[in-house]
Amino acid sequence: MLKNNLKYTFFLLLLIIVGCAKRGSITGGLKDTIAPVLKVSFPENFSTNFKGNEIKLVFDENVKLKNLNKQLIISPPMKYEPSVLPTTPSKTISIKIKDTLQPNTTYSFNFGQSIADNNEGNPFNQFKYVFSTGDYIDSLSLGGTVKSAYDKEVESFVSVMLYEVNDAFKDSVVFNETPRYVTNTLDSLKTFHLENLKAGKYLLVAMKDYNSNNKYNPKTDKIGFSKDFITIPNDTVYELELFKEKLPFKTFKPSQASGNRLILGYEGKVNAAKDSPKIILKNNNEVLSNIITKFPKKDSLQIWYKPIKTDSLNLAVAKDKYEANFRFKIKDQKKDTLSITPVQSGTLNFRDKFTLESSTPLTHFDNSKIKLINKDSVSIAFTTEYDEFNQKLFFDFKKEPSEKYTFTILPGALTDFFEKSNDTLTYKLNTRSYSEMANLRVLLQNVKQFPIIVELTNSKGDILASEYSENGTTVDFNLLEPSVFSLRVIYDTNKNKEWDSGNYLEKRQAEEVIYSSKEISLHANFDWEEIFDLSLPYSPEPKKKTDKKN
Repeated sequence: MLKNNLKYTFFLLLLIIVGCAKRGSITGGLKDTIAPVLKVSFPENFSTNFKGNEIKLVFDENVKLKNLNKQLIISPPMKYEPSVLPTTPSKTISIKIKDTLQPNTTYSFNFGQSIADNNEGNPFNQFKYVFSTGDYIDSLSLGGTVKSAYDKEVESFVSVMLYEVNDAFKDSVVFNETPRYVTNTLDSLKTFHLENLKAGKYLLVAMKDYNSNNKYNPKTDKIGFSKDFITIPNDTVYELELFKEKLPFKTFKPSQASGNRLILGYEGKVNAAKDSPKIILKNNNEVLSNIITKFPKKDSLQIWYKPIKTDSLNLAVAKDKYEANFRFKIKDQKKDTLSITPVQSGTLNFRDKFTLESSTPLTHFDNSKIKLINKDSVSIAFTTEYDEFNQKLFFDFKKEPSEKYTFTILPGALTDFFEKSNDTLTYKLNTRSYSEMANLRVLLQNVKQFPIIVELTNSKGDILASEYSENGTTVDFNLLEPSVFSLRVIYDTNKNKEWDSGNYLEKRQAEEVIYSSKEISLHANFDWEEIFDLSLPYSPEPKKKTDKKN
């Protein structure tokens, strides 16, 4: 009996222990979401009469440094970057200054989001350590926003700089000197705030500084600037627009691409035949006939010449004030041959012209050897236009809905620079019904000046439709392929029907671009009327949207 009681007691105690173990299981606790706290710093933050070369920051927990090279902004910039240690988690961060500090100057170290706790990565957001080598901390500030002069969204990590305007100031300071003060929008902000400034007169500049050296390189960097010098203190909120300058025209030594073609790389603006330089190609003293075309999607020109037996050629290039002469070797290489490629296949949009691209420049066209018929074999009238610079042949004709077309191009209709002609070419196209398309009417309000360019773009910024207006505020985009569009207006100040960038040394801003902040979604069989007030940052809701009557 005693043995049985002991046995039951043992099992009862075992069940109690197991139950308690289940109820007392560890869950891990709540996730840490608190940023690290600075307990003390040596010297103390916002110290004056700073004389040393080392700073220590002590936190309440182990911290780690993340993306310090991008996040840490030191103002004024230092010629020699300080070392920030350790690179492993620690409660103490040590900053060793390697530069000679300027007298009576307030320095700030803005760590952005680079300091975070070691466990969960909670950042000590925008922590700033400030000290002065003088008797007081400069306390003035300046703020504003940064935007792109052309694109809808501006890039991240844009530097905003102040250059002191004194007796030694020159406009070239942005190329050669570091700024007096600098801040950065980092990876999440489009606004800037310069702090701990002293009173004075300054040049205000924004820069997408790809070299991270606080100096402007027009070949790679983008720039924005206040046209007039600014004075501090003031309470103006500045807006700086970034643009990429068009470089002065310059060419590089040509290279031979084939037995009848040279490639000439360049810097600067050559968007169309009107921008093309004057080029003279010589074999000794003999001037060779040539044609200049654009190399697709590259800053290069193609120089086409008739095949010639020679060891070398001379090339003279002239554009505006630029002149260059090149002498280069020529080898016997395979020659380019004529081929024709259609830009469109299958469906032809109502707003497009049927387009053929030629591999070599075309020089002669015989429209009598080209025939266009519809699905009922009825001949359709057409006109042609050739863009020699881009090597494109356009066919324009009246397109009917739900129609099928056949182009037949007989041998000899197209002849190129080398007197080669096409074989028989046949292209079949069709159009959609009107009910598959959409119409958009844009009602512009508060237009400051004319002419303007009104453009529809996709999410990548590609131009899908464009209209030019010299005085009208109602712009129609009819027979559009259903899609999602962004709407923008360009003030064409110089009336050349294209957007022009700015120039820092000429103190010329880029032509103004106004975006509607909301996208327009066009569906099949819809008419859409959109009010676009150019004086507002946001456009109002569409005025109306109605189904078409079938």
